[in-house]
Amino acid sequence: MEFNNDLYVVVEFQHVKPGKGPAFVRTKLRNIKTGKILDNTFSAGHKITTARVEQRPHQFIYKDDMGYNFMDMNTFEQVALDEKMVPFADLMKEGQEVTILFHAETEAPLTCEIPPFVELTITYTEPGLKGDTATNASKPAIVETGATIQVPLFIGQDEKIKVDTRTYSYAERVK
Repeated sequence: MEFNNDLYVVVEFQHVKPGKGPAFVRTKLRNIKTGKILDNTFSAGHKITTARVEQRPHQFIYKDDMGYNFMDMNTFEQVALDEKMVPFADLMKEGQEVTILFHAETEAPLTCEIPPFVELTITYTEPGLKGDTATNASKPAIVETGATIQVPLFIGQDEKIKVDTRTYSYAERVK
């Protein structure tokens, strides 16, 4: 939505109907450009301007000093995005398919979204102690992209795991 001459995404909302007075909507809005969260309250009849956005599939090619470079899967055109426009970039590897959000009127790229789960190989982790699986203990592991993820003690080096990109957490082993 367009609000205060900027583009925002509604992260959370709550419709409130108090006993006295008119209803209102309490919202948390995230600025697409800066990523900052803004709390705002709208009256129930408030009109908002929605922005038209398009999701397009892209493939991550490489990172250089200009930012992250992606290729459109349909037109093969390349797009370079600034580092702040690519959240969870340390979980992306070359060839990774992502979705880039574009503002439909200006054709400007807004943000990059990676899939909710990615499969990565562990490049380094301390060996776990045999039989120490009764507790829900975890240890740090470095994956092939350089990110550090907390994994269970039984996970070893060179194993392939599935990582939840929304929480930076271990999801499961990949067979």
